[in-house]
Amino acid sequence: KYPQADLTLVPYFQDLLTLAKSYFDDTGQHLAVYGDIGELFGAIMYGINLHKNFAKGSDGRLGDDFVEIKTISPNNNKDKTLVRLEDRHFSKLFVVKIEPDFSVSGRLTERKNLPKGNAKKLRISWDAMAKLE
Repeated sequence: KYPQADLTLVPYFQDLLTLAKSYFDDTGQHLAVYGDIGELFGAIMYGINLHKNFAKGSDGRLGDDFVEIKTISPNNNKDKTLVRLEDRHFSKLFVVKIEPDFSVSGRLTERKNLPKGNAKKLRISWDAMAKLE
């Protein structure tokens, strides 16, 4: 289904997602792992080659393109994420959404398709990403 996927990452993705859901079910609190889940999802879905942790400018590469990965967590009731534009070097944006039931989906767009403006940051909604795909 995902020909570019690094299949070795699938068990880590599944385990981390299961852990986050189990922890929430048991405690009612969220673990701070959603960004990692989003990055693993991008690597599995599109074959994004992830950078080392805390790399500056982007989260990974897809071919010749640098990709910024943003995750909307299940406790985000506005379905929006904040993208830093000024100090980030990326040509594609991949937004991952983790639903309250812990199902996961993603939307990928070109940076050039993002709304124009002079802002250093862009708040973008899940629905807006659907229109940019």
